[in-house]
Amino acid sequence: MAVEGSAGDLLKVVTLLGAAVVAVPLFKRLGLGSVLGYLAAGLAIGPFGMGLISDPATILHTAELGVVMYLFVIGLEMQPSHLWSLRRAIFGLGSLQVVVCGLLLTGVGLAFGFPLGVSFVSAMGFVLTSTAVVMQLLGERGDMAQPRGQKIVAILLFEDLLIVPLLAVVTFMAPPDLAGPVAAATSSRWGTIGMALGSLVALVAAGVWLLNPLFRVLARAKAREVMTAAALLVVLGAALLMQVGGLSMAMGAFLAGVLLSESTFRHQLEADIEPFRGLLLGLFFLSVGMSLDLAAVASNWPIIVAGVLAMMVVKALCIYGVARFAKSSHADALDRAVLMAQGGEFAFVLFAAALGAKVIDPVVNANMTAIVVLSMALTPLVVLVHRRLATKPGVSMEGIEAVNGQAASVLVIGFGRFGQIASQGVIARGASITIIDNNVQMIRDAEAYGFKVYYGDGCRADVLHAAGAHTAQAILVCVDNKDAATRVAELAKTEFPQAELLVRAFDREHVLALRKADVSYLVRETFESAMAMGRQAVLTLGAEEEEATAIMEHLRQRDAERMDMEAAGGLFAGRSLVLGRTLARKESQDGPAPAAS
Repeated sequence: MAVEGSAGDLLKVVTLLGAAVVAVPLFKRLGLGSVLGYLAAGLAIGPFGMGLISDPATILHTAELGVVMYLFVIGLEMQPSHLWSLRRAIFGLGSLQVVVCGLLLTGVGLAFGFPLGVSFVSAMGFVLTSTAVVMQLLGERGDMAQPRGQKIVAILLFEDLLIVPLLAVVTFMAPPDLAGPVAAATSSRWGTIGMALGSLVALVAAGVWLLNPLFRVLARAKAREVMTAAALLVVLGAALLMQVGGLSMAMGAFLAGVLLSESTFRHQLEADIEPFRGLLLGLFFLSVGMSLDLAAVASNWPIIVAGVLAMMVVKALCIYGVARFAKSSHADALDRAVLMAQGGEFAFVLFAAALGAKVIDPVVNANMTAIVVLSMALTPLVVLVHRRLATKPGVSMEGIEAVNGQAASVLVIGFGRFGQIASQGVIARGASITIIDNNVQMIRDAEAYGFKVYYGDGCRADVLHAAGAHTAQAILVCVDNKDAATRVAELAKTEFPQAELLVRAFDREHVLALRKADVSYLVRETFESAMAMGRQAVLTLGAEEEEATAIMEHLRQRDAERMDMEAAGGLFAGRSLVLGRTLARKESQDGPAPAAS
């Protein structure tokens, strides 16, 4: 029997993993995102789909650890000073959004004919945005560290803090027949507050005085698996401590991450937690999909569909209005409204507490749970539609001067990291120089360092004329796109033959293309730095300066011969001149072999 039970549990694990492996790549290939893939897979294998998994609630409780670990990783990226700089967004913007959305969504409940208490609980459950969905979508598009992403994270943190007072409010809203339990709860309220404060103090104290010494001891032991175990211990221990104190587990993990954000072990911790975080977060979305009661949706579909649409539209309008009031741009406000217009996982906790206190009945609980789950499932679709339909914000050209009638002895095209260094020698000699670039932000950044960079596309002949290419002695092509560099080189060689043409090449293939354009001088962007490192490696092995110089000169000659062979016979024609390990070992029998280029 034990073997049969183990086989049944293993079958559930295989089913979950198989559903994720099939659905997520498929949905990502269709451009629908991983979150929707997980939700659809959960719906398919859940009790209201094919019935392969019959108890999604148990899985959901375990999978919530994915959200906990996600917030720990976010905390690792937020130093206390940075978190302090977000205090206005957390408490100011967060509280404003919660209050306004709570009032308006309560009004929606009253408009549907529900009593005030039911409307309030339903509204506040929907106000608590899904941290898991929003964090995943922010992470997929790389906005987590952007200012607009940071404001969204701040609001989510405030909403996590809000679950504790909301649970207390639900206790006080219990009907008269539960007066005894309410009185008991009221009498113990100060004790609960004390436990919460004690948990916070204990966590901060452990973070300040215990965690770093612990990880130093473990690092000296050089046991990688123990470091991973310690990382999990910190996350789960902090979550448990907060749960005992009546606070959010996710908030505890976040605070633990913040306390370790300035530790030298931060990157190691993040690498250790990442596999567990991703897997459990995917499991969370699977369990949310499994929790969608299709029977309840079918029997109450008019009120559920109307509720989803009304709640999401009103919340989105509210978030947009609050964001605009807080001086956010139209694009950022609209993006925030679309991203956060859904209920979240804490709504399930709030609804369960309200059901236990008889503030809402089982039918309302089932309907509101379905509304929240549907809103979470619809959010990735709404975000996808918004991304495809939204107009791209125009780039402000304020303060940017287009190139027009310039004249100098040197023209630099492209002022990225390569162009900035390449221009220094000309500037040091005191020659006149004109610099153009078509990246507005790069132009603004260069101005802060005292450079005058004009706006212009070097691929256009009229722009090059306006930049003074027809009078320049040298044209430096330093753009960071090899196709563009080739076009500029060909154009400049044809239109401005008097100028020496110096071009940045990306690789050997690009060198061969530029040779056909007959440029005066070209350099591969990584070649010289790689040669310098190779020379230092030879010196590290004990070679004298003269020997190292001779070896590197020998390699330069071989590379030049190889390039000539490739120009005549194709990219692989000169591969016999590349020093491989076998050749290096053979040559070492006859004498010191040059290092591989």
